[in-house]
Amino acid sequence: MHYVDLSILALFVFLYGIVSGRADRTPINGALVYTLFGLAFGAWGLGLLHFEVDSGNLRTIAELTLALVLFSDAAKSDLKVLRHTIAVPQRLLLIGLPLTIALGILSGVFLFPHLSFFEAAVLATILAPTDAALGKAVVSNPAVPSYIRQGLNAESGLNDGICVPILLVFLALATGEAAAEAPGALALKLVLEELGIGLLVGIGLTAALTSLLRAAIRRGWILDTWQQLPVITMALGCFGTAQWVGGSGFIAAFSGGLLFGWLARAEKHDLLMAAEGTGDVLALLTWVAFGAGVVGKALAQLSWEVVLYALLSLTVIRMLPVYLCLTGTGSSVREKLFMGWFGPRGLASIVFGVMVLDQSLPGNDTLTLTVCVTILLSVIAHGITANSFATRLGRDDARSDKAPR
Repeated sequence: MHYVDLSILALFVFLYGIVSGRADRTPINGALVYTLFGLAFGAWGLGLLHFEVDSGNLRTIAELTLALVLFSDAAKSDLKVLRHTIAVPQRLLLIGLPLTIALGILSGVFLFPHLSFFEAAVLATILAPTDAALGKAVVSNPAVPSYIRQGLNAESGLNDGICVPILLVFLALATGEAAAEAPGALALKLVLEELGIGLLVGIGLTAALTSLLRAAIRRGWILDTWQQLPVITMALGCFGTAQWVGGSGFIAAFSGGLLFGWLARAEKHDLLMAAEGTGDVLALLTWVAFGAGVVGKALAQLSWEVVLYALLSLTVIRMLPVYLCLTGTGSSVREKLFMGWFGPRGLASIVFGVMVLDQSLPGNDTLTLTVCVTILLSVIAHGITANSFATRLGRDDARSDKAPR
């Protein structure tokens, strides 16, 4: 059966690869196609894909995919634009993210009375971070104003790393491992460790490795066949090292990518191509696994409460905080609604969901089902609307080059 799975996946990667440019210009592309393929060919469809994906394997492949996407997207960021438009990601992260978690908690407490308060907080935190991979169609579309692209890219690159310590605090409180009367001290300790260590590893390791790489390129030491591998290993090295020493690998990957893009401005385009391609293939495998091994089971257990929470998570819970936190930036109503809508949930939520699944909380079934349904609806809704909404915004927005205050 392993050879059957290998053959089907290899042929699917090939077929999608040769039409990828055409597919990217249609509403049905990327993660939506991969997920539907997994669902159609998995146990709940034709039954041709038989591979078993346990929680550990799914978490690993999702983490590696996210690390590569964060590093490569950060490396492509325009730091000049980001520096002049820093108000957008600042507000999204410092005001919008806490408000999103708070609204998510309130919605969870109301819709799922059988969950404890801290289990509702865990659910809200799992679904708070946005997905850099699913948002790629927007942040790479030149029709979208540059400050929106850079702002959303920075937000998705940092919010998952910020959410890790918050999630760990709520998990500790939900499982009784931490005293409820001292969550502030625990939160501060975890935030400083996760973010501080992640930044130190990402910046320090990337600075050293990029210097070595550029020196080797100048001296002609690297064979052509090896030239595309250093960036992939640099991204994974930042992620793995930060996780190893107790920091956030996602913060390390994103901060490392920003520094690499600045240090290797002349070489980065060619060096990043393999990292992007590898990230795309890993993303494909992650979403196929999600569709084949997770979605089918979730569809059989749907309830109106779960569907309503998922819809709220993608709309009011995300869009209202974004709209409020961007007040006073000079963004138009259309732009604020656009940024609020494009908060797709994906790889980070999968990783966080698996982390929670391993904790065996009393409300695990509800948490897992709600996370799965929210991600599935996000893949469908954001996949279908990305290109059309981005094109419409670029065409209608007369202030596309105007930076926010």
